[in-house]
Amino acid sequence: MLVCGLMLASTAQATPSLAEVKAAWLASDVVYVDRHGEEIQRLRRDKQARRQDWVSLAEMSPALRHALVLSEDRRFYQHSGVDWSGVAAAAWANLWNTRTRGASTLTMQLAGLLDAELKAGAGGRSVWQKLGQGWSAVALERHWRKAEILEAYLNLVSFRGELVGVGAVSRALFDKLPDGLNRQEAAILAALLRGPNADAATLSRRACTVYQDMQADEAVQLHLPAPDAAAGQRACQQLTLLTQQALGRRQGGQALTVQLAPHFARKLAEQRRDPAGRVVRTTLDARLQRLAAAVLHRHLASLARRHVEDGAVLVLDNASGDILAWVGSSGELSAAREVDGVTAPRQAGSTLKPFLYQLALQQRYLTAAALLDDSPLDMATAGGLYSPQNYSRDFKGLVSVRSALGASLNIPAVRTVAMVSPRLLRDRLHALGLGTLTRDGDFYGYSLALGAADVRLLDLTNAYRTLAQGGLASPPRWTLDAPPARPVRLLDAASSFIIADILADRGARSRTFGLESALSTRYWSAVKTGTSKDMRDNWALGFSRRYTVGVWVGNASGQPMWDVSGMHGAAPVWLDVLNALHQHTPSPPPAPPAGVQRQRVHYADEVEAEREEYFLAGSEQREIVAVRASDSQAPGIVSPLPGSVYAIDPDIPPKHQRLLLRARGVPGSQWRIDGRPVGRGDAVPWFPWPGRHTLELLNAQGKTVQKLTFEVRGAVARPGARPPR
Repeated sequence: MLVCGLMLASTAQATPSLAEVKAAWLASDVVYVDRHGEEIQRLRRDKQARRQDWVSLAEMSPALRHALVLSEDRRFYQHSGVDWSGVAAAAWANLWNTRTRGASTLTMQLAGLLDAELKAGAGGRSVWQKLGQGWSAVALERHWRKAEILEAYLNLVSFRGELVGVGAVSRALFDKLPDGLNRQEAAILAALLRGPNADAATLSRRACTVYQDMQADEAVQLHLPAPDAAAGQRACQQLTLLTQQALGRRQGGQALTVQLAPHFARKLAEQRRDPAGRVVRTTLDARLQRLAAAVLHRHLASLARRHVEDGAVLVLDNASGDILAWVGSSGELSAAREVDGVTAPRQAGSTLKPFLYQLALQQRYLTAAALLDDSPLDMATAGGLYSPQNYSRDFKGLVSVRSALGASLNIPAVRTVAMVSPRLLRDRLHALGLGTLTRDGDFYGYSLALGAADVRLLDLTNAYRTLAQGGLASPPRWTLDAPPARPVRLLDAASSFIIADILADRGARSRTFGLESALSTRYWSAVKTGTSKDMRDNWALGFSRRYTVGVWVGNASGQPMWDVSGMHGAAPVWLDVLNALHQHTPSPPPAPPAGVQRQRVHYADEVEAEREEYFLAGSEQREIVAVRASDSQAPGIVSPLPGSVYAIDPDIPPKHQRLLLRARGVPGSQWRIDGRPVGRGDAVPWFPWPGRHTLELLNAQGKTVQKLTFEVRGAVARPGARPPR
């Protein structure tokens, strides 16, 4: 007796409290919460077991508690840890080799879960383990309430396979929280405790017994007639079907697990190896995350008939760099919802133009009032002739830098990159964080001005945030426990201000987009759209005084959209998100920084209207004289250039393939190819016939002004065939 007393005393001293057990409990997931503490995402870390958050007894259905006690420990509320009448019955049955349910109480089972030394081995528990289990159970009953024992047991017990605790098993098998379990589901879970690895048939039979016991017990407690046998049989049939469905589920708990920011969480998990049970306080705002996802879904659903599936939205706080919203996919609209549109490289389109013009202004190659020639342009490159076109397929003539950027004209941008060089532009973009530009400037060439390179929405949005911050750059912040990075100056403040002012000028973009569009807000904001080749991607990047919002719309597969530009795809999403952000937050225009002067300018020949314009100090001009690039060039052939090689595309119908013969400064121009007349005028379309050709430009008097050779490849003409006239 003395030995037993000493063992009980030592066991009592080692008995943990419920609070200590709960504090030691770790869910198998890393839990991500937003900046206000709301759960937004979970990611599995512990692959050995699936555990959810601790579930209080009040959060479990009464049916589950009833089923558990009836199945595992009918005298739970009468005994003090050890059911001595059960022990006697088990011993008598063992004496006569009769199978019995055993005498282990719920409290004894809990003791085995709390103490690793009491865990059963392959051959079951030893005598000393059973004695220790009993002593521990008595100690638990002295210090714990019955409700606490039930709560701890249902959280710690393994139900089936990797599923530990009622939180995990109820979600996995029934897509329910534990408080929503009905009597049939509770019976199945109680049956699982007696045979965690049982097959569906065995489990359903056990569940039926538990269910019938529950009905009979309720009838006794409430003084009701005994349950109808036929009704009981029907219930068992239902239980069989429900058991098969429950065990057939492959993905447990997805329906009830918060899935607000899966792409963000996975990307953050790549950077940090947070352990299971860790709660990570992110910079996201759950309310804004929901709103951005809903806006994207709504707009993409309206574009479904135009072959649009995917999109992404990113919202950054300008001052801190906090990531406030990260929507990587359109969800159910997408056939590739796991692809993260925020980090997937996509062709940039015209979204790089602001950084090109900022570089030209900072280097003082141009001013916002300077004129650029928006006229046909052919540039010889190592890869052949480069002939950029405007999106509208027309030419505006002489335009100011303000108009060229605001209206997103391509040819002035190419002329500008020729000034600053593709190398300097690439280096500037790479310094701004566009890490996907891994090749040198010569690799991208002049097309870099038009966004031929691939970029990520994350990098591009943060580069626009640098413009919003007057040229101060810092990386985005992901978690609240990370201090905001100290900003560094990458861009000149004065030229950054002028570029932002142009992007906010609805008059400057009116030539292409009109005065009222999805780019216009009632508060100060600056924005740029972009559309890549064949409409495979479109973008809207812009900022207010407080926020920067980036939107990409396209198809993760790379398939082109059908007549969807940045104005119709990405811009409406950008506008709705930014309007929501500024519903109660003002965004006044920024004041010019030091080094910026305001000057009234007048254009000779009224090329553009007289206006007030911003200049870098020392570069002010009052009179802007119009000088076309072609005015200083000799008369002759503009296109094609000597030695050019053209290829016929077999995927394009022949009627849509024409080579435009262009001339300058030759009144009454006449054209001959291989000695045959092909047309008159400064611009003549010609069907590209395969072979090597000699082109002649003649004046009105028939005198040859210039002669050159070029080649057309991609098809073979039949012997004796002649090109169409």
